[in-house]
Amino acid sequence: MPEPDADPSPTPDAPQEDPRLNWQRKSVFGMGDFTVNTVLSSMSIVYVTFFLTSVAGLRPELAGAVQLIGRSIDAFTDPAMGRISDLCRWKLGRRRPFFLLGALPLGITYALLWADLPIESQRSMFLYYTTIYSLMSLALTTLSVPYLALQPEMALGYDARTSLNVYRNAGSIIGVFAAVAFRPVANALGGGPEGFAAAGVVFGVMLALPWLFVFFATWERPEFQSRASELSFRDGAKLVMQHGTFRRLTGMYLCGRVSMDLVGAMLILYFTHWLGRSSDFELMMIVFMGSVLLWLPFWLKFSEHSEKATSFIIGTGIWFVGQLVFLVAQPNWSPWVVLVFAPVVAFGYAVVDLMPWSMLGEVVDEDDLASGERREGVYNGFFMFLRKLAGTIAVFLALTLLGALGFVEGDGEQPERAVHAIRVLTSVGPAVFLALSITFAIGYPLTRQRHAEIRAQLEARDAGRQTAHEG
Repeated sequence: MPEPDADPSPTPDAPQEDPRLNWQRKSVFGMGDFTVNTVLSSMSIVYVTFFLTSVAGLRPELAGAVQLIGRSIDAFTDPAMGRISDLCRWKLGRRRPFFLLGALPLGITYALLWADLPIESQRSMFLYYTTIYSLMSLALTTLSVPYLALQPEMALGYDARTSLNVYRNAGSIIGVFAAVAFRPVANALGGGPEGFAAAGVVFGVMLALPWLFVFFATWERPEFQSRASELSFRDGAKLVMQHGTFRRLTGMYLCGRVSMDLVGAMLILYFTHWLGRSSDFELMMIVFMGSVLLWLPFWLKFSEHSEKATSFIIGTGIWFVGQLVFLVAQPNWSPWVVLVFAPVVAFGYAVVDLMPWSMLGEVVDEDDLASGERREGVYNGFFMFLRKLAGTIAVFLALTLLGALGFVEGDGEQPERAVHAIRVLTSVGPAVFLALSITFAIGYPLTRQRHAEIRAQLEARDAGRQTAHEG
């Protein structure tokens, strides 16, 4: 396990941060992940496991296939989108113009996902929802990959990247709140298929607008864009996948995100069919995600005095223990028991998504030192590709298992074996992946000191290039 530095203060060679990186711009930057996570969370928490099965009436295995196909198409386009943004040399930048190109398509396709279809054919519903889901996912890719690729460009320092990611994570958590609110908003708008369709329109508008603000609040570094790219996409992808530190970080992140995806997909079924208190789901999510939001400043402060991998290991271990509570919880327990325990689980949950995205910037710097190229786009693209594919397959397999065990679409009573599977998939399944993520984090090589050395070498190299150019 990486040891905390004795002196966490910046080294003399640490990069000077851009004065534009203030809390106001970081707050607006976080709005981008608010929209991204509203989409992703509403798909996993409400859309696939509840709307498609209980409102639209699609069989669970077909509902899982809708997400599997849509997210797979989305995932495979992420690396390509990353490389496209790396190669762009537009006047407005490599990343930011895509915020204007993808916002409206995202809002429109998201609204269409919740449409009240005048058909009952399982095949026709499956084809419609799969097509729209795929189009929505492509619009989201157009926005999210360039957006995430901006992080290591806007913030250069070890701790500055953690700080920027705290704001991004805050936006992400507020996005979960919005996703949890989708069902109550749909009910307030009349409930049933019509209410969900109306809520889809409202949320579609809410998802498109923030990208205009993100566009004007962000910036790019001309010196990064001025470098010519000499590697083909194939060669660049090969180098990315051969990058040992990136593979280690990806293992950490994938296992943590699969845990998140399983919990997100199963929790509403857990509250509905095991605890028998479906109405408590939204309250529990509000308490839980509110606690995650409150824990973020703690982890930011803690990480300033330790290695990021150390923070990740501690938080993941705490979440691992807490996740097993879902296995022993009983329907006759007081609702307050689960609610009171939620902040404890949230303490660990808060760090699992925060640290890997903060650590990816250091991986990009390490690659820059080796290759001479700034390839934030392709790294973020592959990071998202693997994350989406792994999470989608996990949820698909979970829903397929429920279908094989006789899960009944709609509001029917579930067989005992399906309910037992929901308990295990909500508790033990995520815990196994959390344990795996810890094994990847132990001995992580890109420490604070190593990153300071890399940044010093990069700045010396760039200074030498500038001197040679002026000469």
